[in-house]
Parts: sequence; structure tokens; C-alpha cells
Amino acid sequence: MDTNRKTLFDKVWDAHVVETIPDGPQIIYIDKHLIHEVTSPQAFAELEARNLEVFRPKQIIATADHNVPTLHQEQPIRDELSRNQVEQLTENCKKNMVELFGLGHQYQGIVHIIAPELGITQPGMSIVCGDSHTSTHGAFGAIAFGIGTSQVAQVFASQCLLLNKPQSMRITVKGELNENVQAKDVILYIISKIGTDGGTGYFCEYAGNVFEEMSMEGRMTVCNMSIEMGARGGMIAPDATTFDYVKGKTFAPKGEEWKEKLAYWKTLKTDEGASFDKELTFDASEIFPMITYGTNPGMGISVHEAIPVPQNESEEKALQYMGLKAGQKVSGIKVHYVFIGSCTNARIEDFRSAAQYIKGKNKSESVKALIVPGSQQVVKQIYEEGLDKIFNDAGFQIRQPGCSACLAMNDDKIPEGKYCVSTSNRNFEGRQGQGARTILASPLTAAKAAIEGRISAFESLN
Repeated sequence: MDTNRKTLFDKVWDAHVVETIPDGPQIIYIDKHLIHEVTSPQAFAELEARNLEVFRPKQIIATADHNVPTLHQEQPIRDELSRNQVEQLTENCKKNMVELFGLGHQYQGIVHIIAPELGITQPGMSIVCGDSHTSTHGAFGAIAFGIGTSQVAQVFASQCLLLNKPQSMRITVKGELNENVQAKDVILYIISKIGTDGGTGYFCEYAGNVFEEMSMEGRMTVCNMSIEMGARGGMIAPDATTFDYVKGKTFAPKGEEWKEKLAYWKTLKTDEGASFDKELTFDASEIFPMITYGTNPGMGISVHEAIPVPQNESEEKALQYMGLKAGQKVSGIKVHYVFIGSCTNARIEDFRSAAQYIKGKNKSESVKALIVPGSQQVVKQIYEEGLDKIFNDAGFQIRQPGCSACLAMNDDKIPEGKYCVSTSNRNFEGRQGQGARTILASPLTAAKAAIEGRISAFESLN
């Protein structure tokens, strides 16, 4: 192997190595540390207990998102635990001079939505957050991954982490995608093929024309769900699409700094002939709109398939929980809730595609449909573009920014036994509420389910 030929992952990782411990881990410098109200209080408390200060507060950005209400955010939070966490975040940020985009701030929103849309996320960075789906930022050619609370404290104190370098994997998808297939379908298809542990121990680079042709929003959706196949993170080489997206954003480099950064960013691609520890290739023409039918993201099928026979006890248990049977057509599943939102699919492009399908239609009376923008900026775009009228006319409810019905940590829970078609990223038992039944899908498939009151294939696939 030619060691001079590096993968994108090698280039970004190696640029952040502060020190290599002989026969051991490496000390990695962290460019950006994103925090929220759930995983930061214990880390701040640990620092205080050890009489340590936050080393580089300017490298930290905070927001409130996980357990904030998505209605009446101007009023005091009713839930005591949620209120305490948000207040604690405000206090900790003030005390440690950390910039906070809290409730009421024009930049408030889901942590993995606001950092990219504000230009905080940039190619070649190392980014961490006490949240699994930090891999979202890898869409920019950054090394981004979730960390635990003790590691959050480590970054607070030193702006570094002690880490073992993961192995590298490349997933290539080539060819032409079928009609109505969105980025979410592409990643759900990949996970259905390699399983929820297929990426364990790896950092994954997505390559091939399908990812090259994707918008930044689509790339973020794909990288967001890398964690659901067990990968440490996912990344896509930055290109003209990336640079155009970042340019002019609030916190993006300006003037001479932009020119310098851009010159560096253009070097961030895998060298010809560089080798990966694992390579997988998929044909785009085999991907159709997807849904999940079980209790992990790997249990996925296309909307025109029947539910497969369970292969083990765990799959049998999943079908039992979901109230579904092998051989059953998915078009028979009646839907009670539709949730379009989360750090996976709450960007303006997601709402545009849903609105385009919904326009002139009415949602099924049996469905409660929630539109939850990922940030205050997305809210603004929805109203400026008149999408609010389309959603309201069709009977959808537009909420305020937050993680919402992705996880049962706030008011937006799904009742026991009810089916929710969700554009979020996880579908394990109780994820959206005790006994709730989650079906993961793209914004387009979710919008269709809301209108028809059931899962259904697109006409061109019948």
C-alpha cells in the first residue's frame, strides 16, 4: 500500500493529531464542540467539582432542542425536568462565556440543523457533540461524531480527546435513482442491506455519482444515519455543492480567509489509489421509496414489498411489537400520526418536497400530522415561501423548532399502539413514547401516508 495516498478520512484525522501515544490512542484536537441541554449539565458540574475552567469557550456553540416544547415556546416550560435542564444550560453558558442560542433566539433550533445553516460547520473540521447524530456534519467533509458526558467534560477542559483511530470504509452508490426516491431512502436501503452493525468500528465515506448529485440537505440526511449502521461517523468529500452552501453563511469565513480556506477545502478528497479497510458498492436502480417495519433501522423494505418472514427470535419479537405479520402488504398499515421533522429531515428542502406533494390535497381525518421545522431560520423560510398555507390548508399542524416526536423526551409523544410514520432516525421500542410504533420514511413517503391514512406505493411503482 502506498502510504502517501490518503483517504479523505485520513487527511482530516491526521490534520488533528496533537500527539500519538506509542502503541496506544491519539490525542485529537477538536475544532467545534456543540452542546445542548441534556448531555452538558453533568459535564459542567464535573469541571466545577475539579476546579477546572472551560479551556476554549469560543469553540463551543450551545442550543436548547431535545426536550423543549414545540408549542408556546414564549411561555415558561411546564415540565419541571425540562425547565430545569434549559435553565441550567442558560446558567452554565453565562458562567462560562459560551454562546447560547436558547429559546427565543433567532438562531435556536436542533443542534445538527443550526450549525450547518449558520456556517459553523465547515469542511475539514473535527466536530463533537454529546449526541449520537453528530455524524450529520460529515456531509461537509468533516470528522464529526457523538461523545459521552465524560468526553464532553474532557473537551471542555482541554479541547482535545483521547481516541483510537477507527478503520475506514467506503460505500459507493452508482447509477440513476428511481422516481420519488429521496436521500432518506438511499440510506435506509444501505442499512437494510448491511444491518445495524455493518459499519461497526468504521468511519464511512460515501462515494459515487448518487452522493455527488445530492443536495447538501440530502447529504446531511445520509451522514446523519451512518450511526444507525453502527459506524462511528460518515463523510462525503466537499465539492462545489458544499462550497456554494457554506459561502455567505453567518459564521462562514469571509474575504481573504474564505479564499485561503477554500484552497485547503479543495484538497479534501480521497487520493486516487488510496485503500480502505472495507468497500461496498450498490446499484442506485435497485433503490425504491423505503419504510421500516420493525424495531431497528435495518428492518427496512421498499413500499411495494410485503413484510418478510422473520429470520430470528429478535425479528419475531419486533413484528409482534409492531403488530405486523410476515407476508402482509405494507399498504394495509393504517397510520395514526405523521411526523416530518428531526435532525434527519427538518431542513427547508424536506418541507418543500412534502409541500409539493401535499399541495391541493387534504390529510386523512384519521391522521394527526406534525410539521416540526429544525430551526427558527427554517420557520422563517416556510412562511416566506408560503409553505405554511399549503400545510395549514391540508390540515397539517406547524410546530416550533425542537427535536419533538423523534424521541419521548418532550410533550410530543406518540400514544401506545399507534402507528407513526416518522422522518426521524430511530424506531426502537418506546422511542417515540411507551408502546408507540414507529415507521421510518422519507418526507415524501410520510406526506403521502398523511394524505391517504396508510402506507402506500407511488403510482409509478404499481
